[in-house]
Amino acid sequence: QVQLVESGGGLVAAGESLRLSCKVSGVMLHRYAMGWIRQAPGKDREFVGALEWSNGRAFYGDSVKGRFTLNRDTSQKTLTLQMNSLKPEDTAVYYCVADQALTTSPSLYHDWGQGTRVTVSS
Repeated sequence: QVQLVESGGGLVAAGESLRLSCKVSGVMLHRYAMGWIRQAPGKDREFVGALEWSNGRAFYGDSVKGRFTLNRDTSQKTLTLQMNSLKPEDTAVYYCVADQALTTSPSLYHDWGQGTRVTVSS
């Protein structure tokens, strides 16, 4: 059974940075893609970014390109999302997700973490 445990959310001011982590267990990672989906209050879920664990190839949503970076630590089975130059519109609950195929469609991810809240003040 896949388990995804997020950490690292919090309250920051606009322009600051934050790093989210997602520790994964119960899955053969080299066959999986992992990433982050976010949901702001009153809005639809939004693809933030994801990478293919086997080769590290990453894809990002347009709204975060150039500001957010995904990294994986194979030994720790942890995915991190480094978020720089945060904006108030980045405020959302961020969910770690996993699936056997990388997709930019949030609804197609099979496994989800419990979510961690990020709040960016103006």
